Amino acid sequence: MRTNRAALAVIGGSKAYDLLRDNGFGKEEKKEIVKTPYGPAASARLFHGDGYHYWFMSRHGEKGYDTAAAYVNYRANIWALKKLGVERIVSWSGPGAVNPAIAPGDFAVPHDAIDMTRNRASNFFEGTGLGFIRMSEPFCPEIRAAAIAGIAATGAGARDRGVYLCTEGPRLETAAEIKMFGQWGADLVGMTLLPEAFLARQMEMCYAAVCYCTNYAEGVVARDFREGELFEGMLSAAEKEKVEDAVFRFPHVIAETLHRLSRRERGCKCGVAMERYRREGRAGDLLQLAKSCAKKS
Repeated sequence: MRTNRAALAVIGGSKAYDLLRDNGFGKEEKKEIVKTPYGPAASARLFHGDGYHYWFMSRHGEKGYDTAAAYVNYRANIWALKKLGVERIVSWSGPGAVNPAIAPGDFAVPHDAIDMTRNRASNFFEGTGLGFIRMSEPFCPEIRAAAIAGIAATGAGARDRGVYLCTEGPRLETAAEIKMFGQWGADLVGMTLLPEAFLARQMEMCYAAVCYCTNYAEGVVARDFREGELFEGMLSAAEKEKVEDAVFRFPHVIAETLHRLSRRERGCKCGVAMERYRREGRAGDLLQLAKSCAKKS
């Protein structure tokens, strides 16, 4: 299965658009606003990188953190990228560390996930029996391998495995919750990757995340409350410098990851996640199928 010229996409967090544009990682060619059955999707911008094209979408808004994770229209965004021909999505995320072995500023490429969201639409095929699909690897192994190699190419180290737990937000978690999550085996806690990853799999798109740790989660390290600061004092001055360095490296990491993916054909199982339904004659064009389900709901 050969990748088409614009089959790659990056979904970025707050300020990601400015970082990619200002660091020269691709020439912006056009902007698309795709109409979806689920309401407005975030705008998608097509960039021409080093021998490849990729779409960029900012889940929180291009000017800053305008839309909290709890209110992102995940179905609209994924449907729009599928409509644009995207096959592989690299997600850019900044979770907190539940595992104290992960420090602020460290990179991590999670391999598994726990979904603790409550109110987010997580199914394109509501009202049907479709979507009963396996999640042995919620994050695409091919994108993960490219991301791990991409991080190494920039001279940074990375935790090449980890369990990402997604909470609803927008509030941060309590110390008791973080203690429980750690007992469950979570390494990272954030608010953005789910149901984004699950929706991508329903659309048979590859999806994986490149994370940089932004802080220790509540209770992992004792910190005094400091009013008026980001995370209200959960980040020390030295840790803030490390996080800023990771953010500076992030566009380079993304570029190295995309470079590798653009030269590798898809060989994973993400693209056949709905094959059982296809063979039964119940799933043809996934976009049209999702659209018809949306009209009925």
